[in-house]
Amino acid sequence: MAGNTLYDYTTPNSQLVKDLKLEKHIEGGYFAETQRDEHVVASPLAGGAPRPISTTIYYLLTAEEPRGYFHRNKSHTMHVLHQGRSKYTLIVPNPSGPPAVTYATMGADASAGETRQLFVGSNVWKKSEIPEDDVAFAKKNGAGENVGCLITEVVSPGFVWEDHEWMTMKDLEAVFEGVEGGKEKVKEFAKYIRPE
Repeated sequence: MAGNTLYDYTTPNSQLVKDLKLEKHIEGGYFAETQRDEHVVASPLAGGAPRPISTTIYYLLTAEEPRGYFHRNKSHTMHVLHQGRSKYTLIVPNPSGPPAVTYATMGADASAGETRQLFVGSNVWKKSEIPEDDVAFAKKNGAGENVGCLITEVVSPGFVWEDHEWMTMKDLEAVFEGVEGGKEKVKEFAKYIRPE
């Protein structure tokens, strides 16, 4: 798109934060929990521990808060796009071989391979970020208000912190230990490890 717009970004970031009552997220970006089911089930993904059937949040990354840190959850998460674009990296460890590393871009341009929905299964390491080219565009064109990504995340069974785990440098090194090109991957992904 021309001018200071990369893509259709209907609502500026500052208005999203205000209107949706978003707060800074410890993972990076902003969030607000919008739903926590009152019904509780025994989660098959958490050893039968009681969990709400589902929880839902808004999650926003911006050009000023462009990066989330690697983490994983015992529950499943469905990501649904509202506006903008963000890149996801997913790592599935493999005790007997190289991990599966996949990438996905949430966005509205299906012809460019972008997706409006992204499912992440149990215990998959994930991180998201606004693409570096988009952040650079925002800085060059003063378009920070119109570059970002707003999604909904539906977690099932519902989110509790006991099921959440931050990736540490030790975890990252272990995932790629003995893997061809593993040292390079560790170096590439180290900046997405949450500071202690």
